[in-house]
Amino acid sequence: MVAVARMMNATLVVPQLDKRSFWRDSSVFSDLFDEDHFITTLQGDVRIIKELPKELEIVPRARKHFTSWSSLNYYEEMTRLWKDYKVIHVAKSDSRLANNNLPVDIQRLRCRALYYALRFSPPIENLGKKLVERLRSRGGRYIALHLRYEKDMLSFTGCTYGLTDVEAEELRIMRENVNHWKMKKINSTEQRQGGFCPLTPKEEMVATPEELKLFMEHASQTAALDYIISVESDVFISSYSGNMARSVEGHRRFLGHRKTITPDRKGLVEIFNKIERGELKEGSLLSSIITQMHRNRQGAPRKREGSLPGMKGRGRLRTEESFYANPYPECICSSKTHS
Repeated sequence: MVAVARMMNATLVVPQLDKRSFWRDSSVFSDLFDEDHFITTLQGDVRIIKELPKELEIVPRARKHFTSWSSLNYYEEMTRLWKDYKVIHVAKSDSRLANNNLPVDIQRLRCRALYYALRFSPPIENLGKKLVERLRSRGGRYIALHLRYEKDMLSFTGCTYGLTDVEAEELRIMRENVNHWKMKKINSTEQRQGGFCPLTPKEEMVATPEELKLFMEHASQTAALDYIISVESDVFISSYSGNMARSVEGHRRFLGHRKTITPDRKGLVEIFNKIERGELKEGSLLSSIITQMHRNRQGAPRKREGSLPGMKGRGRLRTEESFYANPYPECICSSKTHS
């Protein structure tokens, strides 16, 4: 939305966060981020204010759902709204900007917003750094594994492997009751074999209950702590894609292509099934197979991938690699090692 405001020559009001999602988090922008830093860092690019001025609160406003993956031309056309309205309320802001074929200055502005302007609020930043130091004190290096093994994701994808029948039924009912989830009947076994499910988790706590007390009722704030730990880790692994995993991957690429392993879920499921059937045992052979499988999936420098072959119309834009997962080459300086 910072980039959109720049393209539309608009003043950006600090965004209100979604409070109606599954997690029902009441956090506001300043609970998560250093609001003043965000505004001052971008003041040379976009005018940002904390609240809508009183005189504009009562004027008619355009409520607009901008089209996903839209280009510069689209937003230049949207400036016609200023003829009739002084305020544009953007109800949804995710994926509203194209990944590719945008001016370089706009792409670099996105990176300034992401990696310089957005800084977590002091309580989150301080605890996040403390947890990173705690992990390093235990062995010097650590791996961050982002499982995304969450109730809403399991329900949405139909992934029930390892759950009881009661738990699987609870997820099915949840999927039935969410109107905007179009797929209702999903074969869990096919999902897992196709590589569309996360790996199953085992827990470990790093922070004390007292340290987490301030954040525990706010899923977005605990996610921010996870984000800090994940970005600073020696190796980051996400068992399932999503906004969090893509953002961390992109941030790590921006910071020097820190090692980020993307598991081959489909290939791993085949291996895990062989282990369950007794056809393969844990040991050096298994380690070698998995290592070879992921030889080219460790976050090495590469240009952002385009749409999948054969895709036509706007549907092709959906299949492009996310700018937030890989801001190379526009936001990362090239060198011989990054060719």
